Amino acid sequence: MTKVAVVGCTHAGTFATQSILTAHPDWEVHVFERNDTLSFLSCGIALWVGDHVSDPNKMFYSSPAALAELGATMHMCTDVTSLDAKGKTLKYRGLDEPEGVEHELAFDKLVVTTGSKPVVPPFAGLEQAMEAERVLLCKNWDHAKQIKELCTGAKSVTVIGAGYIGAELAEQLSEAGVAVTLVDMTEHVLARTMDADVAAAVEQAYCEHGVKLALGENVESFHLTDGGVVVKTDQAEHETEYAILAIGFSPRTELWAGQFEALPNGAIRVDQYQRATLAGESEPSQDVFAAGDSCSVIYNPTHTDFYNPLATNAVRQGLVVGANMLEPTQAYLGTQGTSAVQLYDLSIAGTGLTLQNAEQMGVDAQAVTIVEDYRPAFLLTTAPVTCTLVWEKGTRRVLGAQFMCTQPDVGQAANAVSIAIAAGFTIDQLAGVDLLFQPQFCQPINYIGSVAMAAVAAANA
Repeated sequence: MTKVAVVGCTHAGTFATQSILTAHPDWEVHVFERNDTLSFLSCGIALWVGDHVSDPNKMFYSSPAALAELGATMHMCTDVTSLDAKGKTLKYRGLDEPEGVEHELAFDKLVVTTGSKPVVPPFAGLEQAMEAERVLLCKNWDHAKQIKELCTGAKSVTVIGAGYIGAELAEQLSEAGVAVTLVDMTEHVLARTMDADVAAAVEQAYCEHGVKLALGENVESFHLTDGGVVVKTDQAEHETEYAILAIGFSPRTELWAGQFEALPNGAIRVDQYQRATLAGESEPSQDVFAAGDSCSVIYNPTHTDFYNPLATNAVRQGLVVGANMLEPTQAYLGTQGTSAVQLYDLSIAGTGLTLQNAEQMGVDAQAVTIVEDYRPAFLLTTAPVTCTLVWEKGTRRVLGAQFMCTQPDVGQAANAVSIAIAAGFTIDQLAGVDLLFQPQFCQPINYIGSVAMAAVAAANA
């Protein structure tokens, strides 16, 4: 009987286990997870903090019992202490077992789905501030409970990092009456996923809701006080009850560093079938797979291996693992990094490259932004939608898009352009594609078509 070891079980591990046992129900699948839960939707943490979640238990879409019912052997609250990928063995220990106790498992196939961890730089004073529970992280269920317990009743919170996670936390805490300071080293909020036109509108919304923006500031150190902590940057000192560190994630792969071909940040490099390549080998292994935040993704706007830790990528990568266990049959289609966020009354969605991203990656790109009502003025209500489209100058290939409106369905516009990027559409093709018109939904020319037409005009100018 084929024996499979799945190491790590959040999104990628959960769906990889399901896909393996669906394709091979007679196989012996061992799942190792150091927590007592799995499948936690961490993207809901800010919503829970803001009391928008009916039941936090519903933030888990699967359970150890559900995977065990499928046939998996579950090793919860268990650490994998060492791994020999070439020798096909691993050692593990239950967290409740004495130090020095170890068990060994020989496997035929390995799936690495260990996910990611919060980036925690070696700032002076940070370790002490974290031990005192004055600086918190935002990633897993334990972090969520800690933020909910401590921060919702606080007078002041400083959020460090203005990406999606930090932006949502700042919004929800401000809505709860907490005095919030939002710190980021970049000059704009959401700078890694949105261009300046969208960022400016979001920054205005923060200011209108009392959030203090400390942009373009680099954190240097933390200093405990009697009632909180001081966050010292290169420009100011922010005294606060609590600080939340939300500056990004890195792959959790240090245990087997050097055993696989990897990106510079340690993410395991995989091919389109999620197969990893063992160090020193020239071809992917048919027995070693990786999925989710622990590995690379194929980034379709640039056709390169990329690190893009999103749950959507983890789920889709995990789903194809089972089909490829014996031979490569089902390819992962890659990612555009499509995502969205709701901040106050603004719905913001994006896909692919921003113009700033493109320039930083050396892509010769151009962008255009338009603002128009999303549906006809003869209706009783309408609202402006801001649309940005990014394309490659020479090929005219669509590289990215961003949409912002008070109407939440603009997220579907990002999904539509995401499909266009994956299909290799040019701005000319996107401008001519069949898009619906009904007054309740859009103008006679859908705003996706409008921004594509504006791109064609700009490219031809």
